[in-house]
Order: sequence, then C-alpha cells, then structure tokens
Amino acid sequence: MSDQVETIAEVRPSSKRGYVVTLEGKELKIPENWDLLPPGDAALTRRIKKDGPTWTVKEKKGRRTFSQGIWAPAERIAALRAALEEERKDPAYQKKLDAGRARREKEQVAYAADFERSVFNYLAFAEKYESLAKEMAHQIAAHATPVGSGTVARTKQIPIERRAEAATIAWMRHQTTAYDDMVIPRVKGKRREVRRALAKRSKQLLNDYRDGAKRPPACPLAKALESES
Repeated sequence: MSDQVETIAEVRPSSKRGYVVTLEGKELKIPENWDLLPPGDAALTRRIKKDGPTWTVKEKKGRRTFSQGIWAPAERIAALRAALEEERKDPAYQKKLDAGRARREKEQVAYAADFERSVFNYLAFAEKYESLAKEMAHQIAAHATPVGSGTVARTKQIPIERRAEAATIAWMRHQTTAYDDMVIPRVKGKRREVRRALAKRSKQLLNDYRDGAKRPPACPLAKALESES
C-alpha cells in the first residue's frame, strides 16, 4: 500500500484517531503499516524522506509551527534506522560528522560577520555616531544570525541587504517601541498595520542618526543599546 501513497509535504494532526488533516482540510487515513517517526534524528529523517513516500506532520500553536515528526512505512523506518545505527559505529562516520560540523561553524562565523557588515552599511549613520552604529550592528547580528533563530537573517530568498534592513527594523520594533506590551485586537491586518506604523517611526529615528541630528537625552535607540550592553 505504501507504494501507492504519495508524499505530502505537510499535514496537521487530527482529532480523529488514525487520521491526519491536509492543509486543504481534507482528512486522510494513515496507512495501517505506517508508523510515526518523532523529530530529533535529522539524518534518519532525511534518509526516510529520500527513500519513499512520507507525510510530514506539523502542528501550529499560536503563531509558531512545531514539527511532530513524519509518517512513513514502519518497515522502512526500522530498516533505515538499523542501517544508520550500524554506520554510526564506524569511526569514519564520526570523523565525517566532526568535519561537517567544523565546516558549518566556519561558515556560520563568516556569515555572521558578513551580515553584521551589511547591517552597519544599512544604518549608514553620520560619522559622529559610527561607534553607535557598530554596536547596534553587532547586537542585531548576534540576535538574528544564530542557526535555528527563525529570523529573516536565516532566509536565502532575499538579498542580504534586504535581510539586514528587515532584521534592523524587527530589532528596533522589539527594543525601542512598546510593541511587546501592546494589546493588539485580533482583527485581520491589524498587527501588520501596527508593524508598518512602528517601522515608519523606526526609519525616521534612523534617518536622524544618518543626518547627524543631535541625539535627544531619552533616545530609545541609545537606551536600548545601553540596556543590551
């Protein structure tokens, strides 16, 4: 039966035992010979997905989406798990893992530095505020670039210059405005409207620093940087 089942990129858990729900709202019966592989073993998950049909289960809680694992033929899960466990016993496997980890860490350090430069270039503060811009770029990059952070800095769908701008505005929204404490009505488009208004205010503040305007004593940007430091 598993050969007749197509891969589905994403489904939701169902309140009905033995079923899942597609993004279109259609209920699907889980094949009897399938099992749920919990999240946690990325290597095994990749191999099972590559080897044949799977259903990826994700559950949305609030504004966040959490992985619940993948459904796949139980026999295939058991076979690939056993093969992977045997492979992991070989010292060469661990050596390969270590080399891959070292490469990724090196790439991450390079990307964080590149992103920090992009933020600094986007800020383009007047010369007298250069040290402030450097500190701000450092803090934004430290927040936005870690792997798994889920921020716009981790996407490759837009140029790094736009990522830097978006990350800066997002950081300012949380650090220099009352956004986190706002009670926003659950009306479609309202949160987006509030974000646009705050972004406009943040960009005006950035322009003041670009123009070299005198910094007010209670500047929220300076206060946020001092607090973070």
